[in-house]
Amino acid sequence: MLAIGLMSGTSRDGIDAALIETDGEGAGKGVAFHAMPYGEGFRLRLAEACQRAMTMERPGFEPLIHAVEEELTELHVEAISDLLARSGHVTQDVAVIGFHGHTVAHRPEWRWTWQIGDGAALAGAFGIPVVADLRSADVAAGGQGAPLLPVYHRALAHDLAKPLAVLNLGGVANLTAIASDGEIFAFDTGMASGLIDNWMQTHGDRSFDEDGATAASGQVDEARLARMLSDPWFAVAPPKSIDREAFTIDAVRGLSLADGAATLTAFSAAAVARGMEHLVERPTRIYAAGGGRRNATLMRMLGAYTGADVRPVDELGWDGDALEAQGFAYMAVRHMKGLPISFPGTTGAPQPMTGGVLFEPA
Repeated sequence: MLAIGLMSGTSRDGIDAALIETDGEGAGKGVAFHAMPYGEGFRLRLAEACQRAMTMERPGFEPLIHAVEEELTELHVEAISDLLARSGHVTQDVAVIGFHGHTVAHRPEWRWTWQIGDGAALAGAFGIPVVADLRSADVAAGGQGAPLLPVYHRALAHDLAKPLAVLNLGGVANLTAIASDGEIFAFDTGMASGLIDNWMQTHGDRSFDEDGATAASGQVDEARLARMLSDPWFAVAPPKSIDREAFTIDAVRGLSLADGAATLTAFSAAAVARGMEHLVERPTRIYAAGGGRRNATLMRMLGAYTGADVRPVDELGWDGDALEAQGFAYMAVRHMKGLPISFPGTTGAPQPMTGGVLFEPA
């Protein structure tokens, strides 16, 4: 069946929309992809909504967050319309939409996670069933609610030699390790591009470090890096997840633009190496997806810190930009078939869980 997947990730750069054909069991195939960037004004409002949500004891009404949610949903309607127009398909061709929404706060230690986005409104806009709120059930059951993509990574990697790892480099980094026997283990490793972007936006004149050029011209402050890596979170055994707001750029304040970028880039790479210490079977090859795979300095540092051969997933014929959105389309189909999307080895849930809430068109 045809399914649409939508992702607004921790990088806060825009919406990824993917159309795939899948049965929710095999990997299926990509049909179309569209990336719609956010305007600067909305990006700033979204960041403020995330900061406010992280101060709250639990999800609830907050005027700015509510307004941002309405705007976010409207932008997703626009992204789907553009995707369909580019693909040559119409709404009647699509069986289901997987709507991740945007994570404004992630508090698994408090048994909640908060993804904004109005699933009912999206279903009504297109007359297509929508599966949304994909993380909450897992978290309420005691899981981390993240990462969720491992079930899709496993399907894609079915015929590849193992062990191997798939590393998603968004605002936050998460690793899927697939063992020789096909068992999947997954967890967030820490930051990926989130802090680097924050640094470039507040201390430079760019929204991100293109190709890692600024970091490449700087020197890593080893003492500051060591202090950042001494955070107790890194010693916690997986499964584990983390919110983008858990770390800040305060640790590198006072450094030059280049040295700060270099140190934060090293922090992202070294955190992956720390995470791999928890694996029983250490993969020698890592395939990287997400925007961070375009950061040549980050990719080089990942290889140096992990000792692994780090390559973009595109070498496998996968679309490294579309992967997350495709994954949520895949998970929506699995929800419709009653199949699990999270597992004890990926989120720490007590048992495999289907997850998600179905919104039927009114």
